[in-house]
Amino acid sequence: AQGSSVMPIVTIQQGPRDIELKRDLVKRVTDAFVDAYRIPAETVQVWIHEVPADSWGAAGRLVADK
Repeated sequence: AQGSSVMPIVTIQQGPRDIELKRDLVKRVTDAFVDAYRIPAETVQVWIHEVPADSWGAAGRLVADK
């Protein structure tokens, strides 16, 4: 298949979460790519970037200040 040798990388940016939630998220995201692209799970990478509440903002305010 076209592009089958390309390894998909999914980047998720979020606030800190419990490790069990992240394990579940990585599994579900991987499964979605396996299902949609019909590729082996081993070819899917999921990168989670956790940002502390004092390092990002929404609606003009730091999340830490909400």
